[in-house]
Amino acid sequence: MMIAKASGLVSIPDSLSSVDAAPLLCAGLTTFSALRNAPAKAGELVAVVGIGGLGHLGVQYARRMGFEVVAIARGADQADLAKKLGAHHYVDNTATDPAEALQALGGAKVILITASGGKTVAETFNGLRPGGVSIVLGVGPEPIEISSSDLIFGGRKLEGALTGDPATGDTTLRFSALSGVSAMIETVPLEQAADAYAKMMAGKARLRMVLTMN
Repeated sequence: MMIAKASGLVSIPDSLSSVDAAPLLCAGLTTFSALRNAPAKAGELVAVVGIGGLGHLGVQYARRMGFEVVAIARGADQADLAKKLGAHHYVDNTATDPAEALQALGGAKVILITASGGKTVAETFNGLRPGGVSIVLGVGPEPIEISSSDLIFGGRKLEGALTGDPATGDTTLRFSALSGVSAMIETVPLEQAADAYAKMMAGKARLRMVLTMN
């Protein structure tokens, strides 16, 4: 028997299996919470940088929340996946300056950075419209270098976001079930947890690894 505080529990909708719900309470909660608290209104331009484990959920949530969604990633081969996830626009940042591409669309109100690396943050920052905010979710050791003039004269903001509390987790699951947001997952038996971890660390997971128990 396990005893837990009621305030620390979430209710899983009947339409979601435990396997489907698991990544939504990690990557899903992180991206959902950041977008829900972002200063953007339905119809405004929101960019999601990276369409991996976090980003593929971020694109879905942004679309379901009514934003005009731009997915930014490396390589033209990611375009089909981005559109399938719900992006209205795709920017290959290996072939196009992402900041210029965003400004050509009117400038982003919010840029959600799900990929790690300070360079990734810096190269997209000027794609914000005045009063826009870049929200960093991807963690990495590389410093973020933003000029003071881009912050001050552009009226732009840079902030970070973590995950959320159990109440937000509950809302994440309900919103996901109602809107059809789902994670792309690969299930692995608990006995093979070490192999699953190694695959994730090697960047070969597509896109979330979920451990299952009999």
